[in-house]
Amino acid sequence: MIQGFATPEGTASFASKAIAHKENFRKIQNLTLSNIGIGTYLGNQDLETDKQQKTAIKQSILQGVNVIDTAINYRAQKSERTIGKAISELIEEEKINRDQIFVSTKNGYVTNDGDIPEDFMQYIMREFGKKGIVKEGDISSQYNCITLPFLEDQLARSQKNLGLDCIDLMYLHNAVEGQPQMPHDEFIHHLSDIFEFFEQQREKQNIKFYGLATWECFRVSNDKPNYLSLSEVIELAKKIGGDNHGFRFVQLPYNLSFDQAFMQKNQLADSNNQITFLEAAIHHNIGVFTSVPLMQGKLLEWIKNNEKFTNQSPSVDALQFIRSTPGVLAPLIGQKQESHVSENLQVLKIPPYTEQEFYDLFKELTG
Repeated sequence: MIQGFATPEGTASFASKAIAHKENFRKIQNLTLSNIGIGTYLGNQDLETDKQQKTAIKQSILQGVNVIDTAINYRAQKSERTIGKAISELIEEEKINRDQIFVSTKNGYVTNDGDIPEDFMQYIMREFGKKGIVKEGDISSQYNCITLPFLEDQLARSQKNLGLDCIDLMYLHNAVEGQPQMPHDEFIHHLSDIFEFFEQQREKQNIKFYGLATWECFRVSNDKPNYLSLSEVIELAKKIGGDNHGFRFVQLPYNLSFDQAFMQKNQLADSNNQITFLEAAIHHNIGVFTSVPLMQGKLLEWIKNNEKFTNQSPSVDALQFIRSTPGVLAPLIGQKQESHVSENLQVLKIPPYTEQEFYDLFKELTG
């Protein structure tokens, strides 16, 4: 197990030595984090993908990225293991220190183990059912489980997979979306128990921060049953952990097509005014990491044919727009091919847009 966690001193040192443009790091919770992060969602569960992903992670870190994101269910635990190997090798090569790198993962979805050739349900019954970790009714139709015994088991597995004694950020993964049968009040009751569990894990230094990785709940209108109020969640965290609570980050989709976090006024600023999610995040000092920046490649052709963009590649244009959006800490880009890493991370050689440049481009794109 690699000891330690991301620190203010370590992350500042990483930024000062990085070949990336110096404006491509942001301060949050006293940490200095790159405004581009590594995503590890897609890929086959095979050795070739392991090698590609590990190489891409190492390449990205050496080019100035110190934010790495994953989840226990990504590639059936293999993405976590690949990240662990990449970090371990870079530390052994004396290229980085543990305190320079910010690692987040997610628990909540039930997954098998990509390294064990076994039927999915046989694995679930053997690993969780027979051991009493889950019981009938705990797993939703979406294969999501938010009971404390399950989350405790998953945290330990994530630590082992990553080879880290402390995980910088633990997300509860798509809990609203993954529990569609659960009424709001019941969900908040469960969330209270989970936040108490997370605070206990912070005291044990198994995790440093916790957050919610979501798909819809912060992007839908507030009259929808799967809507979640950021201020309600923060008040819950304060009730459990006081002013020094660990709920400090959110992950959600945001790109040139999924623009709700920037456009939809669905969060209460006060009793009379509504603001967007990103405005609410700025107000509450919540770090927002964004997923699907390229919409799995679907946006690239549209960007390529849009004369409003001027950078050397569509992926750089997309990442530049997203990371320059007020309230966004960093988009998370998944990449395995060395050519894709080289192309995408050209964005680290240029500074983000100023706020004025961003809004000027936004007006041009929206007419």
